[in-house]
Amino acid sequence: MKQKTIKKPVEVVGIGLHKGVPVKLRLEPLGENSGIVFYRSDKAVSIPLKPEFVVDTKMATVLGNKGAVVSTIEHLMSAIYAFGIDNLRIVLDNDEVPIMDGSAISFVMMIKEAGIEELSEPKKFLKITKEVKIEDGEKFAILKPSEKIKFGFEINFNHPVIGNQKYSFNFSTNKFIEEIARARTFGFLKEVQYLRSIGLALGGSLENAIVLDDKGILNETLRFPDEFVRHKILDAIGDMSLLGFNFIGEYEAYASGHHLNHLLTLKVFEENAYEIVEFTKEELNIVKAFG
Repeated sequence: MKQKTIKKPVEVVGIGLHKGVPVKLRLEPLGENSGIVFYRSDKAVSIPLKPEFVVDTKMATVLGNKGAVVSTIEHLMSAIYAFGIDNLRIVLDNDEVPIMDGSAISFVMMIKEAGIEELSEPKKFLKITKEVKIEDGEKFAILKPSEKIKFGFEINFNHPVIGNQKYSFNFSTNKFIEEIARARTFGFLKEVQYLRSIGLALGGSLENAIVLDDKGILNETLRFPDEFVRHKILDAIGDMSLLGFNFIGEYEAYASGHHLNHLLTLKVFEENAYEIVEFTKEELNIVKAFG
């Protein structure tokens, strides 16, 4: 199995969720062993996709370097992870990845338009070798050894539309596109009103998020009955991309968010709970996942 990039550059213009201003996003191919790098074209600053460059996790996963930041990377990175792309330059002319429709499906379509290019060097995976867990009260996030790539999540909201939801699946590109990519971000009306009062969520609308009041949703319909927990998995896949490689292992979480996910990636490296491996014939299920 070889490393991957995209065949040609693609770009799109969208609105940033928090500042509500237009942002141009451009994806460009990179060669072997380059990794994934964000580039703020308006500031001429590159920001590698690595845990040590995470500067904020309160409302989204935010990377920063030399005074430049890139916010809300998780939906885009979820799609990039799902296609097994190893090398890519992500160019932005502002500090937020555009929110698009609040899910990852627009980024899936961008990558499909660009096409996948197989490179000459072997693909590397980060294989989880021992269990790592981060806890905060009842909340937790775990990575543990497995011969497959698995994601599982549970949420529990005291709300008539959400309630308790669980979702888990053995990861594959096709399953991600069919089951996860279209799940939108969500928020509560009272929280949106507060965020706007402090200059955030200015680009949020019913076109790019599920908005809930105390009794129900303000949108016309849901894309899945359990769209909320599916979106939490979408976020988690994007956050786990900070490991720097597609990982082989099982992710499991209860009520986790960007902050716990970030601490989990840091702990994997702190505890040396991994090894970097190249594809072997014994791991055919991994090849099928990214086929």
